[in-house]
Amino acid sequence: MQSLNWYCRRLRAMSPGEVASRMRSSLRDVADCCLLPLRQRKACVASPCADNGEAASVGFAVTDVKLGEWAAPEASALERAWLGRLLDRAERIAAHRLSFFDLNDHHLGDPIDWNRDHAAGKAAPRRFAPWIDYRDFDAAGDCKLVWEPSRHHHLVVLARAYRAGGDPRFAAAAVEQLQSWLDQCPYGIGMNWRSPLELGIRLINWVWTIDLIRDSNTVSEEFRRRLLASARMHVWEIARKFSGGSSANNHLIGEAAGVYVAASYWTCLDEAARWKAASREILCREILAQTHPDGGTREQAFGYHLFVLQFFVVAALVARASGDDLPEEYWLRLEKMFEFLNTMCEGGDVPPQFGDGDDGYVLDVGEGGRNVREWLAVGAALFGRSDFKASAGGWSEPARWLLGRSGREAFDAIADPQTEAIESVAFPETGYCLLQSGRRGSDDRLSVLFDCGELGMGPLAGHGHADALSFTLRAFGVDVLVDPGTYDYFTHPPWRSYFRGTRAHNTVEVDGKNQSEMLGSFLWGARAVTRRLEWAPSADGGVAAGEHDGYARLDDPVVHRRRLDLSASRRVLEVRDEIIADGQHDVAVFLHLTEHCRVSAGEGGRFDVETGAGTIVIQFDAQLNVEGSTGSTDPPAGWVSRGYHRKAEATTLVGRCRTAGPASLLTRIEIGQPGAR
Repeated sequence: MQSLNWYCRRLRAMSPGEVASRMRSSLRDVADCCLLPLRQRKACVASPCADNGEAASVGFAVTDVKLGEWAAPEASALERAWLGRLLDRAERIAAHRLSFFDLNDHHLGDPIDWNRDHAAGKAAPRRFAPWIDYRDFDAAGDCKLVWEPSRHHHLVVLARAYRAGGDPRFAAAAVEQLQSWLDQCPYGIGMNWRSPLELGIRLINWVWTIDLIRDSNTVSEEFRRRLLASARMHVWEIARKFSGGSSANNHLIGEAAGVYVAASYWTCLDEAARWKAASREILCREILAQTHPDGGTREQAFGYHLFVLQFFVVAALVARASGDDLPEEYWLRLEKMFEFLNTMCEGGDVPPQFGDGDDGYVLDVGEGGRNVREWLAVGAALFGRSDFKASAGGWSEPARWLLGRSGREAFDAIADPQTEAIESVAFPETGYCLLQSGRRGSDDRLSVLFDCGELGMGPLAGHGHADALSFTLRAFGVDVLVDPGTYDYFTHPPWRSYFRGTRAHNTVEVDGKNQSEMLGSFLWGARAVTRRLEWAPSADGGVAAGEHDGYARLDDPVVHRRRLDLSASRRVLEVRDEIIADGQHDVAVFLHLTEHCRVSAGEGGRFDVETGAGTIVIQFDAQLNVEGSTGSTDPPAGWVSRGYHRKAEATTLVGRCRTAGPASLLTRIEIGQPGAR
């Protein structure tokens, strides 16, 4: 149960219209609880789809991969390699062994217990879903650990293994697990009916799973009727509870995508045409509303960029496959999203971790669903982009499943890029600046990402971090100075606060306070307003500068101004921090190194850093008293999280001083040559 203060703060983030809407939703929940037995009986009634024959019940096919195609003698070496990895995963999944978050090859029970946080060993409540407080770990466990297996990504892996390899055991395993889920999760009961987003993701994975195995003899008429009845209740439940107001973020996109895919596939579901039209309108609106014109997500959270991009891709491909193509502005914005993602990967293999990330993805049609370069191959084939193709490094398994043979032909027809150089670029709407130099894929690359953007989207800014004027550094093709990530949402509140706070980012903290006021795990109060002051890119890197007013709320107001100057020819990055104030303040400059770095201290604020691919030297300003922390828990410091509930020890360097009036601090970073030790 949340505190009274939390509810008061949350109400202040809502408009009067949203407050009224949520009051109506609460009354609806009371009515729903009373009507639950009637609706559960309705959920057991077969859909009209079940009476029309299977061929008439589906509006498109999810792939053109033929049964057993990758096991055939004529299969390519690439397809045989994909199949080998796929079968290995499918064998473990068929044995109820799943890997997600911090669980690796974890047995989920016989049958799988779908209502359990398997990491904490806590059973989730099995009562009327809207009355479960999913934020309360003591009562429900970590909701994400309950929801993740029930997104049913792994069932698509089983179905792909059946389709590509031809072994009916994997189709039977998918049916067995789906049946056990239907047994344990009746309509309206338990955590797995609590969030419409979860229903939307599950629907997409059901469509892919059932279409890939529907020609197997494991899909009985009785099972198909039961699944269709549940799918109809999924669509109905989402469509009457689309996220709105301050909650209309990535959840609304996922909900609409789930409804659109299901209504496009099961065309004879009750009111399928109306649901399809309504969800289509939402998707066309939200791709513009939730994405900046420069292609970045308005949530200012890179972990969610790939997540929503996948929803938009899947919905667009379904639209084309079902003869309902989406408007040109949709496709143009989708291409910009791919472009943003591609540019953020030019300095390394994946984008930096700015903002929240919870490992979310939509479909597992490759190696786990979150391989950025596999998805850039999809973007390359869709838009004919040579730069996407170069970053992808080759044709990918997701592209094969989603785009088929015609997609491969389009990919192969793309010419090689005309230049291998990576350039400095600014994203004016998201507020990010990339200072870059070197060649794509080469160890001579230098890439500095500077954050002059807003905290996050809308009145909550729920997935943003207090990271104004933070930066990351990549050299030699590897991370050096990093954004440490997210780690947790619900299980460990102190760690949630740390990873989204100012001191967990490569920026300046004043008087021990966050730049923006943290009011809850996904709620911000007074927030820093950041603006870019200077942008002068060059072939040698360039200059970027910005300021924020997050500390203007102090009794003696402070403005933090930062200027970054990258000279690739000299292999030097200079970071100049200006503290503009009248009185005295405690100032701390944080630098977070990746977990693979080895650090040794020298004299006078000098630190030598060995990255494994080359060496850098960090020289702090003489005014700063510098100390390092590695894997500290009290207070938290010296950690990098590469995924939900996963963290590794790393080194954080902190330079501290007490200023009196205006102050200027210079941090100089000398970057060695690639491979030099």
